[in-house]
Amino acid sequence: MKRTFAIGDIHGGLRALLQVLNNLEVTEEDTVIFMGDYVDGWSESAQVIELLINLAEKVNCIFIKGNHDVWCEDWLKTENVNPIWYMHGGKETIDSYNGFSSEEKKQHAVFFENMPLYYLDDENRLFLHAGFTSLNGVEKETFKEKFYLDRTLWELALAMDKDIDKEHATYPKRLQHYNEIYIGHTPTTNFNETAPMNAMNIWNVDTGAAFKGKVTGMNIDTKAYFQSDNLPDLYPDEKGRNK
Repeated sequence: MKRTFAIGDIHGGLRALLQVLNNLEVTEEDTVIFMGDYVDGWSESAQVIELLINLAEKVNCIFIKGNHDVWCEDWLKTENVNPIWYMHGGKETIDSYNGFSSEEKKQHAVFFENMPLYYLDDENRLFLHAGFTSLNGVEKETFKEKFYLDRTLWELALAMDKDIDKEHATYPKRLQHYNEIYIGHTPTTNFNETAPMNAMNIWNVDTGAAFKGKVTGMNIDTKAYFQSDNLPDLYPDEKGRNK
């Protein structure tokens, strides 16, 4: 049976990603949708990208672009170091590229460049890194950076009365357009949750891999999920973004 998985933020945690992929037992018939932020935090960002490029040759993969991926792409193309990026995991990503050739870096830059900012499947399920602000849906979003920076969509869902259905007059227009919405970007660990969180029709699968949490892979049909070990346990000699 064909399955579709959503995998949350990875942040350079190759060992965690491998645990999740091994647990999911992904086959050529499956679709894997990665929610962005592949880099910045732990020491194997370049190695994560290399693995994903190779994985896409065997499995149907969709790679959503996150804000950290935007920063890394810019550095790979220009060698300009954004100081904000450098302080939020960029240094570790730069270090991870030691030993990579210019040609390999160009390949990675193209990989980032080709990433969509969102994906809408045949069942009207939306996947994007962060959120959007247009009341008319993602296709009408004026500020494209909202797709990888916005947190208001998730905040809105958390603040809603859970008993209100889609037909109610106060149900947010942003949420009415899609059957389900899958996001990353805002760690569930910010809310003392180690598992994926559901609010209204939104599922958040960023379970804090950049910090002290895990990488999560979720079967979006069954809602069963698999998680890695906590990242500090997999990288005991590193701090990630726990600084």
